[in-house]
Amino acid sequence: MAGVNSGKSILMIAGEPSGDAHGAGVLRALRRLLPDYAVFGIGGEHMLAAGQEQLYSTREMAIMGFTEVIRHLPFLRRVFRHIESEVQRRRPACAILIDYPGFNLRMAERLKKLGVPVLYYIAPQVWAWGARRIPKMARIIDHLAVVFPFEVPLFENAGLKTTFVGHPLLERLQPEMPKAAFFHQFGLSDQIPVLGLLPGSRQQEVRRLLPDMLATAAILQTQLPGLQVVISISPDLDEAFYRPFLQQSPAVRAVLAKNATYAIMQNATVCLVSSGTATLETACFGTPLIIVYRVSRLSYALGKRLVKLDHIGLANIVAGEPVAPEFIQDAFRPEIVARELLDWLQQPQKLMEIRQRLQTVREKLGTPGASERVAKMAMEMVCPKADS
Repeated sequence: MAGVNSGKSILMIAGEPSGDAHGAGVLRALRRLLPDYAVFGIGGEHMLAAGQEQLYSTREMAIMGFTEVIRHLPFLRRVFRHIESEVQRRRPACAILIDYPGFNLRMAERLKKLGVPVLYYIAPQVWAWGARRIPKMARIIDHLAVVFPFEVPLFENAGLKTTFVGHPLLERLQPEMPKAAFFHQFGLSDQIPVLGLLPGSRQQEVRRLLPDMLATAAILQTQLPGLQVVISISPDLDEAFYRPFLQQSPAVRAVLAKNATYAIMQNATVCLVSSGTATLETACFGTPLIIVYRVSRLSYALGKRLVKLDHIGLANIVAGEPVAPEFIQDAFRPEIVARELLDWLQQPQKLMEIRQRLQTVREKLGTPGASERVAKMAMEMVCPKADS
């Protein structure tokens, strides 16, 4: 391994589970392209398995909502200072910052002053909440890799070098197990409808969403007694975290499924999904979904002032039309969501029509290979400093 002061290192920061999954693909490609370079920074279990030296994990960093971030500011400042000191010590050849804008844009600004080239992967959704930030991004980011084609002109018009690389989820959009194995492992019948519940990847999300998701399921099971319910367990959370929610909802017959998120998305009849990347993934599998979300009341009030979009679900944003109903904050009421899902489940023709509309989502995400493209962009930054 190269010495810490040789410059033969790369900083990678992914602060959330989705960023960890995307970053792992880039890291594996980097290890093939630049085998002599050590990679350090922040990531999750996927980046750790791919070979990252982790100073902090996504478990520590995945903080959502304005008020929640404020409460964690002392910790985030300590992390920032630590990363900064490691950058000064190791002098990385470049930095790859993945999404996570609240932290990573500040880090990009500091890295610029330290002379470290910055490749930013998965652009902050400034088209939703902060177009005024784009000129500043153009000053502090050397190259931006975007995953939606409509983002390119937005950033290029501000003078920021921008490349559409396709969406990384297309590289790994494969169920964890065959259909027969999925139904067998979780004691399900493939002849009876399945409701998939995907309450998010963070504890805060699960706490806010899973109780009403289960209440929705309970209403549906009274109308459709045979309905099967499967809950996706986040890879960053333990199964024990979910059990109290089931104990508090004894009327619901449901199973917990670990390491089966994509299998649920593919094999469920319908899904109830927390807003985020999971809505895009579910849509790409062609499974009809309803999008739900909640944050603290203060975070929501602030968000409404900042976000300028008709929809918040990525599936709807990418499609350019409402392909999945959204029930946000107080609008997420179990009786209303259950009524919508019941209407779908009782009308096979409606489910088929929804699946057809969802096809446009996958078509707009480009072609597989985003990780390799991003790794090559990083190599182009590193090569002038690398020993050839």
